[in-house]
Amino acid sequence: MKNTIVVSSNTSWYLFNFRSGLTRALIEAGYEVVAAAPPDDYSLRLEEVGCRFVPLPMDNEGTNPATDLLLLWRLYWLLRRVRPAALLTYTVKPNIYGSMAARALGVCVINNVAGLGAVFVRDTWLTRLVRVMYRLALARSRRVFFQNSDDLALFLKGGLVRREVAERLPGSGVDLARFVPEPIPVAANRPFRFVLMARMLWDKGIGEFVEAARAIRRERRDVEFCLLGFLDVPNPAAISRAQVQAWVDEGVVYYLGSTDDVRRAIAAADCVTLPSYREGVPRSLLEAAAMERPVIAADSIGCREAVEDGVTGYLCRPRDAGDLTEKMRLMLALSPGQRAEMGRRGREKMIREFDERAVIERYLKAVADVAERA
Repeated sequence: MKNTIVVSSNTSWYLFNFRSGLTRALIEAGYEVVAAAPPDDYSLRLEEVGCRFVPLPMDNEGTNPATDLLLLWRLYWLLRRVRPAALLTYTVKPNIYGSMAARALGVCVINNVAGLGAVFVRDTWLTRLVRVMYRLALARSRRVFFQNSDDLALFLKGGLVRREVAERLPGSGVDLARFVPEPIPVAANRPFRFVLMARMLWDKGIGEFVEAARAIRRERRDVEFCLLGFLDVPNPAAISRAQVQAWVDEGVVYYLGSTDDVRRAIAAADCVTLPSYREGVPRSLLEAAAMERPVIAADSIGCREAVEDGVTGYLCRPRDAGDLTEKMRLMLALSPGQRAEMGRRGREKMIREFDERAVIERYLKAVADVAERA
């Protein structure tokens, strides 16, 4: 139907946490929004946002051709029933199989390459296969949004996307009205706190974070290191619950569990850290900077877009625990006033470059363009 938009991702969690603002904006603009994703604890919450949820079983870990063909079939029949004005896709499998199904039905597609994940960190047969499939899938897309300039350049150089439909967005943006400046807590004998917020995956640089924590804890005891994020993630790079518990038992880190609202964790932090190997543009760094926290991130694809080295935080070499340790030492050596100034400049960068409203406006314009043609 002309006023219906289907949005699809590999988890309901992703759509709720990263695209609720866009969903609300589409509904306010008069569209009916259908969310298609594997059911999880966030599926009902998507309906509370105002969209209609359709379960879309998906094997996020595997590369079994039979299960992927089944996903393609499910997407085809969903789009055939709904006949939307446009399909908005996020994450690898919806981008590829959703685009293929839409192409067969003449449905307009707007893709979002929100970081290429673990499969693009290494050059393997799977990486090469995904590139070929992306080239086929994106051949008829009306718009392909990229969250960082490196991924955009990679797809253009490899001929995976047409230059005239490719655009860079400032990540998924950050809600500057929700993530507001918070003063860093000041209390006698309070330890300095580094926080890493991410799914518990090795590719997020969590191993390097733990090694750096060990090194600094040997030097001083007034610093603590905290992990916040989901365990038991369906991903080949997942860190086991037993491994995290072993680090906690060792006394090198605290595990804070997971949360739907990271503002309290950011407010309690002195510095937010993410030495990830590759990202789209990590929301955790944007949210931390919006709340005026200095950050330390890997000088890797996606992460470097969120940080001005030496201005809003520090960049460290990817996969290098020693360099991460040195950047942590630099952060600890700053005065409270210097760290507060880094935080203020981080907030200014978020206002200047990463306001979620700008992302939503670009989407609304793209959707309106394809809806008119539909």
